[in-house]
Amino acid sequence: MADLLFADAELAALYEAMNPCRDDYDFYRPMVMAAHSVLDVGCGTGSMLHEARDAGHTGRLCGLDPAPGMLAQARRRDDVEWVLGDLSSVAWDAEFDLIVMTGHAFQVLLGDDELRDALASIHAALRPGGRFAFDTRNPSARAWETWETEVRDAFDGSHGERVRVSRKVTTPFNGQVVSFSHTFQSAVWDAPRVSNSTLRFFSKAELDAELARAGLAPDAQFGDWDKSPLSETSPEIITIARRI
Repeated sequence: MADLLFADAELAALYEAMNPCRDDYDFYRPMVMAAHSVLDVGCGTGSMLHEARDAGHTGRLCGLDPAPGMLAQARRRDDVEWVLGDLSSVAWDAEFDLIVMTGHAFQVLLGDDELRDALASIHAALRPGGRFAFDTRNPSARAWETWETEVRDAFDGSHGERVRVSRKVTTPFNGQVVSFSHTFQSAVWDAPRVSNSTLRFFSKAELDAELARAGLAPDAQFGDWDKSPLSETSPEIITIARRI
């Protein structure tokens, strides 16, 4: 089930205001524009595919997301194929040159079985030689230690109301996952809305092993959006893998 901040239409409408700077899009854009057929898994509001179409992409662009609120934002445009669901609900067969998972969406794959099933679906959906590009936060950077102070701001809601947002870590890192909550409050709402989330953190070794198991070979890995080498202190683990 999608987290409330993605499933609820009013909260999903705040997403782009809460995430105005997307260095990941600059990183992925050349690959998207060079591929004839692209699947964006966890496409959210669809903004990356919207941008690709605006930039002149004439091939197939498909966004997959399990959150109705996010897809409601994406479907404001009909020049992209939108699918409500996740990798367990689709069965594409060698249809895409490129599959991307942006915004650390890969980290919602919490269990080993869920992860391996998702990677099997990605392998099946890629054409031979097709690429899978995705990002995860490097656990060594311990990003969760700043999460409670990063988001304490107000945004304009879909009806003009001011919505305040705060974030709190609810279950500290246990060596694999972190749980946290976003609390949304507005003076015109009857009560706050709380969205609970859990993310899994993967080491490079874990990622490489799971990709190999799925028949995906890493072509490149980077530590940040400027394509700097991956190191122990890098904030990201950005992977470009190829279907074997």
